[in-house]
Amino acid sequence: MMKVKQTFFYVLLVISQLIFAQNKEPISLDEVVVSDVALLKYSNTLHVKNISDTVIEKNHQSLTNLLRYNSLLYFKENGNGMVSSVSFRGTTAAQTAVVWNGININSQLLGQTDFNTISPLGYSSVSVRTGGGSGIYGSSAIGGTVHLNNELHFKKQFQNVLRINLGSFNTQGYYYDLLVSDDELATQVSISRNSSDNDYKYLKSNQVNQNGEYYNTTWNTNFGYKINESHEIYLYSQLYDGERNFSGTLVTSSLSQYKDLNTRNLVEWTAQNIDFTSSFKVAYITEEYKYFENRYKDNFSKGGATTKLLKYDLDYSFSTDFTINSVLTYSHIKGFGSSINNEKREVGAVGLLIKYKMSPFLKVESSLRQEVTTNYKTPFLYSFGLRANPLEYYTIKLNTSKNFRVPTFNDLYWKGSGNPNLNPELSHQLELGQELSVGAFKFLTTLYYIHTRDMIRWIPNEVGRWQPVNTDRVVNKGVELTGHFNKIINKHRLDLDMAYAYTSSVDQKNGKQLIYVPYHKLTSNIDYSFNNWSLNYQFMFNGAVFTSSDNLYLLKEYHVSNLSAFCKIGKKEHCKVGFQIFNLFNSNYQTVEIRPMPGINYNLSLTIKY
Repeated sequence: MMKVKQTFFYVLLVISQLIFAQNKEPISLDEVVVSDVALLKYSNTLHVKNISDTVIEKNHQSLTNLLRYNSLLYFKENGNGMVSSVSFRGTTAAQTAVVWNGININSQLLGQTDFNTISPLGYSSVSVRTGGGSGIYGSSAIGGTVHLNNELHFKKQFQNVLRINLGSFNTQGYYYDLLVSDDELATQVSISRNSSDNDYKYLKSNQVNQNGEYYNTTWNTNFGYKINESHEIYLYSQLYDGERNFSGTLVTSSLSQYKDLNTRNLVEWTAQNIDFTSSFKVAYITEEYKYFENRYKDNFSKGGATTKLLKYDLDYSFSTDFTINSVLTYSHIKGFGSSINNEKREVGAVGLLIKYKMSPFLKVESSLRQEVTTNYKTPFLYSFGLRANPLEYYTIKLNTSKNFRVPTFNDLYWKGSGNPNLNPELSHQLELGQELSVGAFKFLTTLYYIHTRDMIRWIPNEVGRWQPVNTDRVVNKGVELTGHFNKIINKHRLDLDMAYAYTSSVDQKNGKQLIYVPYHKLTSNIDYSFNNWSLNYQFMFNGAVFTSSDNLYLLKEYHVSNLSAFCKIGKKEHCKVGFQIFNLFNSNYQTVEIRPMPGINYNLSLTIKY
């Protein structure tokens, strides 16, 4: 791996010398700077859904709730606020990458993200990118990617935001955000605190959700400094500290407890001239947990990982129609814990992104990526996409890609069960999208096909011990339909979003649908506003899911509705009061078998902005 390090720094040095040798006049960077440039510039042949801060406000509790009602991602929770995992187009939770300011932050231990450990507050925007993205974001980007973005504005402003939420089950939320900037400096600092007794009653039962208390605190600090018209430096930092008691079920009680401590730190230096944009990133990410089988005792298991990352991007425009972005990445990862020895992984990667506008009506995108690592073989990755606009109101998108997921530290090194001979999961996929815009209406249809082999699954071996092996071939295919309507008449505004997904995810060995993958999901959001008042109605339908691999056991379908009303007070709208009703019709539902979710519950919010 020493050759990987030496090659990386040598190439970086050469490129840096070439950059500073440029004699062309500098140009001003864009006023708004987003660290995840690839999401903006190299995702034109896939569908990207951007979720605004106003939508985030209505689903502030967790990233799970935000995406559950505003995307076609399917989530299962081990009870309200407990461990939450995602299924994107029928793929597993470890096949969806979460990207923070351009950096993949999936757990190095589990290979996935617990969406209940991320507060959506504190981000400028949250985006969902469909389809394979391993050519840009590396491991796990098979079903799609979820992007958490912080944007900084170099303009004079001073803003404070204070938000207080009080809800059922003694649920409390406090959020403060400070934004200060001018032409050279930009600072955004936020802190959020959420807690709940979470002792809701199980519907049609005399039981309550016991041992479900939780709290979490998230601290975000983002800083930007414009050195001159060509060079800028940024710092993004985040800390998450959470404690959850793990709820019992309908048939068993629990005394367990889980503590998380995660930190993310990223420094980025950018340089821009007429023809190129250069970005050098240094990141340090940590994750650590403690698990108590009995929270009243001192015995616990623990684990964690640290990631050090260097990434260099050089985006060069040969013309207004042709752009190439070369990417060099090096990461050093260490894992530790009660069930794994101190292990490490070093990864070097070289990537190339290409964007070419062949005509006013046709654009081409492509990516190539090759990794070199110390403890598994890595495939060559690619993607290729077309975007055509044969008519002003009609767009066709075609994309094909090869993607992968690497074995995690737990897969490889878990004491007594890890399998060091695992291969990465490989995925080939194809999707076709069509967009139609007619007046206030916008429609999108997407057909996709994903073939995955060497899927990693934990199964019992010949002596009954559970162990991860490369075993399955899975085919995912489906259709996604989305529609949007927006109309403004005088002071009246109406927004309507609807989305439907049909998902087939079949194990090719037994011909059965994978567990916890619904065939059908439907979401709908209706927003109406007039003057200082706004009203929002959310609806979600989840089809039934199988809970056994032989498809003999079924968890029934369910639907949930939420209703929100907000009022801005004063001519300058410094104050906003909101009232929300969750699970409006008191639906009795479970996302995981024998783990009921809350019935009707309420939230009152106060937001002060000045």
